[in-house]
Amino acid sequence: MPHVRVIVLAAQRNGQVDPLAVRFGTSHKCVVPLHGEALIVHVLRTLSAHPDVETVMVSIETEMFQSIADIAANDVVTADKIHFCAAADNIADSVRNAAEGHQGPLIVTTADNALLKAASINAMVGALQSHDVAIAMATREAVLAAHPEGQRRFYRFKDGEFSNCNLYGLRGVSALKAAEFFRGGGQFAKKASRIVQAFGLINLLLLRLRLVSLPTGLDRIARRIGMTIAPVILRDGTQAIDVDNDRTYAIVEHLMAQQHAA
Repeated sequence: MPHVRVIVLAAQRNGQVDPLAVRFGTSHKCVVPLHGEALIVHVLRTLSAHPDVETVMVSIETEMFQSIADIAANDVVTADKIHFCAAADNIADSVRNAAEGHQGPLIVTTADNALLKAASINAMVGALQSHDVAIAMATREAVLAAHPEGQRRFYRFKDGEFSNCNLYGLRGVSALKAAEFFRGGGQFAKKASRIVQAFGLINLLLLRLRLVSLPTGLDRIARRIGMTIAPVILRDGTQAIDVDNDRTYAIVEHLMAQQHAA
């Protein structure tokens, strides 16, 4: 399989300064300090050190290019893998822009996915060998075992409850139409109107009534968009815990301290 490009979404959402950035007096959440380093460093270090990752494309406002480059030069294992692309005003176009010129598999994650591990990248790369799209998920049990307050919201299916891990894979540029689901902003699954538009009313009802399993639900979506979709169930529940607010910031910092101590 060709080497992978990982797209790291790091821009401010809707052009607004994130509350965590305000708390720490920074311009962007991705550079708030976490366990002694800028938040994005934890993500970039994991990605740059992975042998299957050919390039890391940071999608962010142009005025932040040099700041992140300087941070990477000082703190990241393989900084020469890291490149930059101007973020668009929506996630779908940001992903398309960052994917331009790359012919191999794509993985999309976020700059606040600080607990990301190499094993999760391995799992995604493996899934993309046989599927057009891969979506990383963790079970409720795994997430709560990692931390009892790690997540408060789970997607309910017939075969259990799951949380997404902010980790998505595309087999190549031909699968980029999957990114259209995110047009107009992230977290589309929190808004019923966007689910109806993307998945259809029947699928929405099935998902809400817990009448289908996770694989069956994704298969329905796959048929709708004409691609194969693999649910990648990660055993490590920490992979579903990112730095989203003050509560999860404290949780991630605690988990990092535990990992470093171990």
